Amino acid sequence: MPGMRVVHIEDYFHPSAGYQVNVLAKYMAKQGHSVIVVTAEMEKIPEHLKNFFEIENLKKLDKEYLKETGVDILRLPLRGFISGRAIFKKNIFKIVDDLKPDILYVHGNDTLTAIRYILRLKKIKYPVVMDSHMLEMASVNRFSKMFRMFYRKFLAPILIENKIKVIRTQDDRFVEKCLGVPLLECPWISIGSDTLLFHPDENTKNIFRKDNNISENDFVVVYAGKFEEDKGGMFLAQTFERKFSTAKHITLLLVGNMNGEYGRKVDELFKNSENRIIRFPTQKYTDLARFYQAADLSVFPRQCALSFYDAQACGLPVISEDNSVNIDRLKNNNGFNFKAGDVSDFRSKILQCVEMPEPEFRQLGRNACKFVRDNYDYKEIAKKYTEILTQEYERFHGGKISGENNE
Repeated sequence: MPGMRVVHIEDYFHPSAGYQVNVLAKYMAKQGHSVIVVTAEMEKIPEHLKNFFEIENLKKLDKEYLKETGVDILRLPLRGFISGRAIFKKNIFKIVDDLKPDILYVHGNDTLTAIRYILRLKKIKYPVVMDSHMLEMASVNRFSKMFRMFYRKFLAPILIENKIKVIRTQDDRFVEKCLGVPLLECPWISIGSDTLLFHPDENTKNIFRKDNNISENDFVVVYAGKFEEDKGGMFLAQTFERKFSTAKHITLLLVGNMNGEYGRKVDELFKNSENRIIRFPTQKYTDLARFYQAADLSVFPRQCALSFYDAQACGLPVISEDNSVNIDRLKNNNGFNFKAGDVSDFRSKILQCVEMPEPEFRQLGRNACKFVRDNYDYKEIAKKYTEILTQEYERFHGGKISGENNE
């Protein structure tokens, strides 16, 4: 199959992150496609996003990402950033047109950028695919009811009329139930893990533990991510505030920056913990695997996380709250769910893993690794995405891909 020119539009893109677009674009380039990510400048990005990743050397990082993956990054100026949505200047449409995409992939069907593209679909001379990352549990904006009514009445009919695919990254009915887009047009393709990076590695584990004065007999728990309220930063700190009643020595690895007043309070509670805690700043996605490889268990205190699959790919059982997504993810004897918001139950699940006979606990880890490799390896997931992109190109043009953009 000749390669396509695939243009992704994403409001926020950082080359060091491990979001879906970062990994998906990389694998599409490895498949032989010409891939460009159109995204926002960093100057007007909200502070909470700026603080999470390094932005001082962004041009250098963008160039390194291009060199490593073959994916080009085009940053455009913004009018501003409102309610978590980038407001691109009107020239974004001409800029994207001039890139002559074989297909345009708009990330987030509920972003302002996606809405603007939906309203001008009749003017676009190439196929468009969108995706949805939203879950109802995460849709907490106070204007959400009004937005959903607007979307169902004015935008969903346009998507349906033009048969625009909205790929669901979660097996959830949000797009149909809340936005009025039928599941028939919303195939589900899960997020996953880049197993070229994330896999068990005993040598890395031993080196990491030696460098950080962690005994091979210590039980190491890792959390890597944001420490914001919606991710349960304070809840995690409260969970590790008191020493666990076990003969084993527990060490908690924390990977991520703590920002703002909330972050300061979380940091203070961690400093007063009776357990050993080792802190690391936010890491590049390509440097993150060693933290999972050095640990025994991964925890997610609140909601869901993309890094679930990365931790499991490294052979770690997971403990996460009992929402519907997490219950489904941990139904293969690959971890445990705790009662959401219940510190006592969270601690008991951690202690259950610590005290579990080693052969039984190691089997959980093997189950976790197999679960990801069999079902959520980005090498295979990316093929499913490009199958849909190819189908949409052929449906739009009524024929096979010519590959003329890539000669």
